[in-house]
Amino acid sequence: MSRVVFLVDMNAFFISCEMTRNPGILGKPAAVAGDPRNRSGIILAANYEARRFGVKTTMVIHQALKLCPDMILIPPDHRFYEARSREVMSLLGNYSPVIEQNSIDEAWLDMTGTENLFGKPVEAARKIMDNINEGLGLWCSIGISENKLLAKIASEMKKPMGITELWLRDIREKLWPLKVTDMYGVGKQTGAKLNNLGINTIGDLALYDSKALTRLLGKQGTELQAYANGFDQSPVTPHSSGEMKSIGRSSTLSEDVIDIEAVRNLFLEMCEEVGYDARRNNKKARTVQIAIKYSDFQSITRQVSMEPTYLTKDIFEKGFSLLKKNWNSFRPVRLVGVSISGFEQENQSKQLSLFEEDMYNQSEKEEKLEKTIDSIRNRHGLASVTRAVQIKKHED
Repeated sequence: MSRVVFLVDMNAFFISCEMTRNPGILGKPAAVAGDPRNRSGIILAANYEARRFGVKTTMVIHQALKLCPDMILIPPDHRFYEARSREVMSLLGNYSPVIEQNSIDEAWLDMTGTENLFGKPVEAARKIMDNINEGLGLWCSIGISENKLLAKIASEMKKPMGITELWLRDIREKLWPLKVTDMYGVGKQTGAKLNNLGINTIGDLALYDSKALTRLLGKQGTELQAYANGFDQSPVTPHSSGEMKSIGRSSTLSEDVIDIEAVRNLFLEMCEEVGYDARRNNKKARTVQIAIKYSDFQSITRQVSMEPTYLTKDIFEKGFSLLKKNWNSFRPVRLVGVSISGFEQENQSKQLSLFEEDMYNQSEKEEKLEKTIDSIRNRHGLASVTRAVQIKKHED
């Protein structure tokens, strides 16, 4: 039996969620943004009307408003988006028991053997798309293939509301004629390197001498050539519903950066979300980890131990210090991430020294403050409270 894999990708998810409860923004350029009030945040999701003006995810608000002055800005409400995401995943569970959620707004489904229930792949995809649109008021695009990689690439080909098949037999016709910079995992810097080698299309990459490519680009060259040939054997793996192992956030930057200060506010916003999730799940972590992906697609991760905490202040201070320690101002960065793990066992306690008791009391005050902020954000959204350091940084 031939394998069938879908990638369901929700289109402009955050702003699409907002449009379901605020019809007044339909047809108008709008975006969910980190802090619309003082313009110090970033664009988290823009609708297609705003994208026509060149507005992109992770773009700084004041830059986006220069491109689209009339754009409506909405503060994020992550609890609402998470609730809507759960509704989407629950709906997808009606079509396949094997679902791997890749992020809040996309998931792979193993649809192998479901043809008698839902019809051929395109027919089944249309049913899913219509069900999401009519039942939840949301848009999606769906990629169809025999593996996760090609399903992911296919889902990007037609947006919004597109259904695309990309089987291995189709790659010469559908994939190889595309520019190499359209290839999954190829950024501007890597694209320039490939162009300098005479590799201009994905087909050029797929057929290039593999030994020469590995010699010139190392492991990255081998991986990209495998992608270009559509190779991927990884299974669709449902996430365990058991113990939470880590909490993290990452973001691809709207443009490559070399100045660490350019990512400070973004990093703090990610730490805010990580801390918020950790406190909500009562998970105090002993380890913070940062991730950096460079423009040449190479990446590093580094981690450091800390006293068990779920406070945003602690996560940011430890994480950003680690980021600075490992930052290379000569290598353009395209993605940064932060995560926490090594969660403390519930009811775990120890005898405190007098010095530790003083530190504990200070930490307890910070915890009360952050939980008060959480309660405000629960009612009014994550952007309803902004740290002074973010405002000051913007004013500077």
